[in-house]
Amino acid sequence: MASFAATVALSITWDPTIRGILVVLVSVAVLMGSGYLLLSTNLGTRLGFLVAAGAFWGWMTIMGLAWWAYGIGLKGPAPTWRVEEVLTSTRPDDTSQAALDLARDLSTWKELPEGDVIRGEAQASADAALAGEESPVAAFDSTSEYITTDAYAIGGKDLSNPLSRLPGPTPPQYAIIQVQEVVPVVTLSEGQTCPPEAKCIKFGETPPKAEPNVGSPVISVIMVRDLGAQRLPPALITLASAVLLGVTCSALHRRDQVAAEHRSQV
Repeated sequence: MASFAATVALSITWDPTIRGILVVLVSVAVLMGSGYLLLSTNLGTRLGFLVAAGAFWGWMTIMGLAWWAYGIGLKGPAPTWRVEEVLTSTRPDDTSQAALDLARDLSTWKELPEGDVIRGEAQASADAALAGEESPVAAFDSTSEYITTDAYAIGGKDLSNPLSRLPGPTPPQYAIIQVQEVVPVVTLSEGQTCPPEAKCIKFGETPPKAEPNVGSPVISVIMVRDLGAQRLPPALITLASAVLLGVTCSALHRRDQVAAEHRSQV
């Protein structure tokens, strides 16, 4: 009985995340505490704390500025394409029923070729909307059931103008991904006949390239660019650290003034 209990106890693995938290806390305490300990033994408890706090908030301000400038470190939500509407029509150029006024006339939109960065990012968001398991507007079970026929974009900054790369407000940017159901491919066994609406291959043959079914409805996924808030956390860290650095430096300055006044009275 004792050996059985020992076997069960040893087979239970419990590795809580408290160990990682403790490692970080101990590391911070040793790194910052050792510096404060040296300063307090030479400058005194209060003055040593102010000097250590000023150094810490100064370092946090510099680090926050680096995170803010390069978009690294602690990040907020990344930019993404947000689906606004999924429109079904009989023709690719028929988007007159779209809720977005700009989407009703595609003649003013820029057609995106294959390999375009905007098209690739918008296509990923459209796939998640059309074939995602938790998408409320999903129209297909998988991305293999449809093919992208056209892609358009409008708005945003004009990157050909160098001045547009400067920080400032960004005009709204929209994208449209149009898809159609693919022609189904059927693998025939011996004795079967090919359905008229499908492409048929024999067992072992290479499947043909996916082609859109021209008789199927055209589904247009209308999206807007969400710029996210990738630099918001480092910006808040920088501003908060700068304020606390200013408060600490002000306390040090007022203490120096009081000390100088007392020395002048001696």
